[in-house]
Amino acid sequence: MNPLSKRLFHGILSLGSGEAVGRVCGIAVLLIIAHRFGVVAVGVYALAQGMVLYTYPFIDFGLRHVGARLIAQYPEASQAIVQQVQRRRILMGGLILPILVAYTSLVNLTANLKIFVFSFSAIGCLYSLSLEWAAWGKEQLRLVGLARALPPASVLLFLLLGWRSASPFRWLILGNVVGYGLLAMVFQRWWSRHKPPIGPLPPAIIRENLAWRRSSVMGLAWFCNTAFVSVDMLMLGVMSNPRQVGLYSAAYRVMSQVLFTYYLLTNALYPQLAKQNKLQRLTMLRPRILLVVAGMGVLIAGLVTLLRRPLVAILFGDGFLPATLLLVLLVWAIPLDFLTSYLSNAYIAWGMEKKILICTAIAASSNVVLNFFSIRIYGATAAAINTLISYVIFLASLAIAGRTAPELRVESDQLPESIA
Repeated sequence: MNPLSKRLFHGILSLGSGEAVGRVCGIAVLLIIAHRFGVVAVGVYALAQGMVLYTYPFIDFGLRHVGARLIAQYPEASQAIVQQVQRRRILMGGLILPILVAYTSLVNLTANLKIFVFSFSAIGCLYSLSLEWAAWGKEQLRLVGLARALPPASVLLFLLLGWRSASPFRWLILGNVVGYGLLAMVFQRWWSRHKPPIGPLPPAIIRENLAWRRSSVMGLAWFCNTAFVSVDMLMLGVMSNPRQVGLYSAAYRVMSQVLFTYYLLTNALYPQLAKQNKLQRLTMLRPRILLVVAGMGVLIAGLVTLLRRPLVAILFGDGFLPATLLLVLLVWAIPLDFLTSYLSNAYIAWGMEKKILICTAIAASSNVVLNFFSIRIYGATAAAINTLISYVIFLASLAIAGRTAPELRVESDQLPESIA
């Protein structure tokens, strides 16, 4: 195993040690709600979680990836980078609250459930205090993984404390508050112990990358990507009913667990991709690598398709068996997601934010338009089919972007024989 592979493997294990705990806790929360409170409760919780997902790209608005990339490239200027990035993240955390209120007013829920959905998602704004992005840039992957487990572990703990309760929602809110509070405290303590001395002002390239006009491109790209992968859930909440959201959430959660391990690879690889030159970038895009990535996804999708009924019945209960059709549709997005996630992560690391913005905007827009005209009639089934269509559009857009990007353009006489 070469040094790069060893380092990558170590990074995946470090990041995965905590991520696995967080995933197990998150699954346990969903399964407890499913078995004790039913499909509708799962739908309500899924809406709240979906809104939390949108707070992340809004708060970061490109700063997570740009900031991590800058810290990896200019570690001597880390303190100045952190100060500038955190000031803006906290500002964005406050600005998203009115948006959460507006969406909550539109969902098809009772007043009490709307209060829960808003409260749970608003707590997610405490993410703005976390320095997880800085630890990621410094390749402190074990810390990043373990810290990410805090919110779901805390939610699970409080849900178990309220086991005898007739409703889980109050306990879910309490667990979320404690979890995000601990997340912020862990990273603040880490930074206070490991931050470098205040050095000279950051070079012009750092100020350029953190400028609104530059980082907002990455922010819009990530926001569009979030919309691409999760807008179905939010549109179902407004245009359908909690039962449809619950069934779709169950199927989507099975698929997302498969993607979890793969995302460990792409996240661990990011700091190393950020340091590559053009020849090294082309090596990472060889057809052989892309075919292996897609092939792994096809194999996994086939296995999940064969086991769909027992998977759904065992995990969620017989009341969720209508979700098996949704799972069959969604699971074939796995090989497409393997490719799009790999390419997106690489493009971002190589400074191709504008290309990513265009690609994700096209994919997200297609998903929204398709859902708008079909969800009211076909519900969650339409959302699953539209997800597959949108993934194909996204992959095609990324392929075209890569072929025309100057960041990947090298003269033919500079190419090694293995690539030329």
